Amino acid sequence: MEVILLQKVANLGKIGDKVKVKPGYGRNFLLPQGKAALATAANLKRFEERRSELEKLAADDLSSATLRAGQLEGFRLKLCAKAGGEGKIFGSIGTSDIAEALSAAGIRVERSEVRLHSGAIRVIGEHQVKLHLHSDVVIDLPVDVVGEE
Repeated sequence: MEVILLQKVANLGKIGDKVKVKPGYGRNFLLPQGKAALATAANLKRFEERRSELEKLAADDLSSATLRAGQLEGFRLKLCAKAGGEGKIFGSIGTSDIAEALSAAGIRVERSEVRLHSGAIRVIGEHQVKLHLHSDVVIDLPVDVVGEE
């Protein structure tokens, strides 16, 4: 299946690229999310008419993500969780918990932007969390988990 990318897609291409993708990926992800359009003559013409508008939107998204990354510069997130004597948390801290704590601190972060490379946090201590604010803006956020008895 050939599609025209309407947004930059990580590991696939940038705006305006004509790429071949598997039919399921195109039909179930790229087309419904508005990230791509089928590579037909009519869609190519329509894309060329909207190219400057789409590039401006992409630049705005990138500047917004860069601004949010600037807010997080030097920021350390501190979370409290009930823990046992050996430092193990009762339950776990996941992406939604981190996103909610950042939102409570005044920094807008979606749950889907938080990436936990080794799964949910289950022990107290310092952990590194990656925030994918944009396909070009990825930052490390230190998260301190302290236990409460």
